[in-house]
Amino acid sequence: MTETVVSTSTARPGTPTAAPAPPAPAPGAPKAGPGGRLRALDGLRLVAALMVAAYHYGGRGGYVTDAWGSSPKFQFPTLHTLFAYGCLGVQVFFVISGFVICMSGWGRSLTSFFASRVSRLMPAYWVAVVLVTAVFALPVVTYDAVSPSDALVNLTMLQQPLGADRVLGVCWTLWVEVRFYALFALCVVLPGANRRRVVLFCAGWLLAAALAQAAHEPLLDLVLMPEYAPFFVGGIGLYLVHRDRRDAHAWGITAVSFLIGQHYAVGELWNASDPNAFAHRTTFGIVLVVAFGFVAVAAIALGWLSRVNWRWLTVAGALTYPFYLVHEHLGWVVIRALHRGLHVPSAATFALTVAAMLVLAWLLHRFVEKPLTPRLRTVLSRTR
Repeated sequence: MTETVVSTSTARPGTPTAAPAPPAPAPGAPKAGPGGRLRALDGLRLVAALMVAAYHYGGRGGYVTDAWGSSPKFQFPTLHTLFAYGCLGVQVFFVISGFVICMSGWGRSLTSFFASRVSRLMPAYWVAVVLVTAVFALPVVTYDAVSPSDALVNLTMLQQPLGADRVLGVCWTLWVEVRFYALFALCVVLPGANRRRVVLFCAGWLLAAALAQAAHEPLLDLVLMPEYAPFFVGGIGLYLVHRDRRDAHAWGITAVSFLIGQHYAVGELWNASDPNAFAHRTTFGIVLVVAFGFVAVAAIALGWLSRVNWRWLTVAGALTYPFYLVHEHLGWVVIRALHRGLHVPSAATFALTVAAMLVLAWLLHRFVEKPLTPRLRTVLSRTR
């Protein structure tokens, strides 16, 4: 959910030492649009972010109930059931992340990869943590702010393993992403990415994750992430398909990843037997959304969406990460102000809240990410 680097070239102008360019795609591989950018992937990222926002605003109970003044199921009598599937936007993000991280890590040094990831994640994240902490500390906001100590720990992005309260509800997914980056960096980027090494990494991770699930060992679960590994691996497999659509091993990795991934998604989210569930998700619905994520990325990998190359999709992709960071908690504040304070109808409140969070995301991108990301990347890329 954090990637905007979707170029088939990994060289970075302006860095002290340029990373070696990745090998040319095999004959028959689909081509990206002008500039090497897969803009359809940017658009898919925004779709996944909007899915998660729909879930947080109208597809679950909890704190958002206080924002609306009643359960969202009463605000959206029909749509709340569909919104409940929006949480699967996270799994779609993970498939995209696998694709993009393999693409951006191919041919890069470990230093360059580390600099790219840190500079992409941290500037907007730091500002989002400070912003949400400050807003929740205001007397007019009824939600509890975390303690000053926990807020400071949140700036490290290590609040979950350290047991601190989270400032951003969505940051648990960033902790998952960070562990994926670490595994990929150690197993693929450090020794040097090539097809054989990537295939072995995918097969080894899937097998190790399955063994970890069977072993019921918390440390193995923490490192190998059995419930999320198939989605990252599926994205990596689809990047190999993007490089060579005739790669049978890549297709096999993708297929196995989907089969395992839908199993975990159904096991975690199927709740038809729970009489107190906010909304009852069906097995078919969950599998369908997971399949959508895999099929959409596959269509991009195969070049079927190469005509979807509108320039505004680049902007959409750039807004996705800051939108994802701020939309949940600050969205509650906006919903409460509009719906309970100004008596704006539910549908209009929903739309205006999404629009407000997109505007805030643009401000974070324009005034935080654009100036700070390249500077931080340059500093971290310096070799000593």
